[in-house]
Amino acid sequence: MQINRSNKSRLSDWWWTIDKALLGSIIILIVFGIVLNLAASPPIAEKLNYTDQYVFVKKQFIFVSLGILITLFFSFLDMQHIRRLSLLIFFGSICIMIFINLFGSPIKGATRWIDLGIVSLQPSEFAKPSFIVLISWLMSESLKKEVPGKFIAFIIYLIFAITLILQPDIGQTILITLTASIIYFITGMPLFVGFIIFLLSLTGTALSYLYLDHFSQRLNIFFNPSSGDTYQIDTANSAINNGGWFGVGPGDGVIKNILPDAHTDFIFSVAAEEFGLMTCFIIILIYAFIVFRGVSRSLSQEDLFAKIASIGLISLICIQVGINIAVNLGIIPTKGMTLPFISYGGSSAISIAITFGLILAFTRVRKNSFKYSTRRIHFQS
Repeated sequence: MQINRSNKSRLSDWWWTIDKALLGSIIILIVFGIVLNLAASPPIAEKLNYTDQYVFVKKQFIFVSLGILITLFFSFLDMQHIRRLSLLIFFGSICIMIFINLFGSPIKGATRWIDLGIVSLQPSEFAKPSFIVLISWLMSESLKKEVPGKFIAFIIYLIFAITLILQPDIGQTILITLTASIIYFITGMPLFVGFIIFLLSLTGTALSYLYLDHFSQRLNIFFNPSSGDTYQIDTANSAINNGGWFGVGPGDGVIKNILPDAHTDFIFSVAAEEFGLMTCFIIILIYAFIVFRGVSRSLSQEDLFAKIASIGLISLICIQVGINIAVNLGIIPTKGMTLPFISYGGSSAISIAITFGLILAFTRVRKNSFKYSTRRIHFQS
């Protein structure tokens, strides 16, 4: 089927306005994820006594296939439909999170998942991209006319953050706080608001340290390794050191057989051992290209909402990637944060698919099709 510019169909419009380089990078990332799951997940399946050692690979293939469809679906949406759908997803996710906090059963000390029988879902994952879209829209509206957009955005942030803390999920709270701060900063956040956010972050960290045992244990172990179990980090470091520049070869890694969460939080270490640091650098470069390409495209957008939202969503991806890799390298305390489209996980894959789909939608080239203000955003230092 040939698609030309004279064709006025939605498919033709999508094809000629989508960033093909960005789309291609996402597809390459997905391929890396499938290959690395083939390497990392079979030992985990054997540990859990699954008869099929490729059970996680098959599940991840289903998740990724669904994710591709979701990415394409969101990339077709216009600004109005994105706002409406994000509003529905966010408040639906918050309601489910509150329900889980009140009536859910803790798993590994946290109430983050809802069991649907066939699969368990983590609603906070779906709330993240929709949260970024909502506060970006509110901030853009506050810049265009006299509406309390910044105040409402801050209230929405507080609701989301408190709901996450009650689970508890400190890592996700830090992630959305950093991303929201970037959005507030690029839209001209006053210094006193930044100071308030900083104080709230310090207070939240202190209270978490005092009242959440697993959080305090991780911090204590990080600053004083002799005070607790450092098995995960030590094993991950051994995998990275064992791989060297070019790795021991696909399937020949041994650390993955003893490394907990090798297919999720520590899949970067598996990649380092079997495929080497050169492959890890390639993965990092793909993420870097997605970030810089996305930011470049967002800066060329005339619509203020699209500009702010795309930068916010790209920041969300960038920070999550940074946290995961930093944990694997032992730079920061351990945290259950997946590597986007690389780590195994259904909720994570779908959430990342939504995020990338939104980025593709916001960075599409549209000529004279925006209904909103064309005021350009001025970055303030």
